[in-house]
Amino acid sequence: EQLWDRNSVQKNIDGSIRVFSKFIPKSTTEITQDILYTMDVNCSENSFRDVAVGAKEFNEFKNNDSDWKDPNGDILILGVIEQVCTFRN
Repeated sequence: EQLWDRNSVQKNIDGSIRVFSKFIPKSTTEITQDILYTMDVNCSENSFRDVAVGAKEFNEFKNNDSDWKDPNGDILILGVIEQVCTFRN
């Protein structure tokens, strides 16, 4: 499950949207736990980039590879992109 926080939505200078999201695995263990993402969404290109990740709090670890990525059919990421873009418009 992938959730996003509508209170965190902000528009970036380049027109993309920054949002906090949270991935919740089906079962939680020490290895599989919730992952917190700060992600940018490009609505016109239907792409995203993870700016930072964390396990305990947002922005614990900055992502050095911040290139725009295609969701590549990932249903959870596509859902976040669609919902965030619809919410902003």
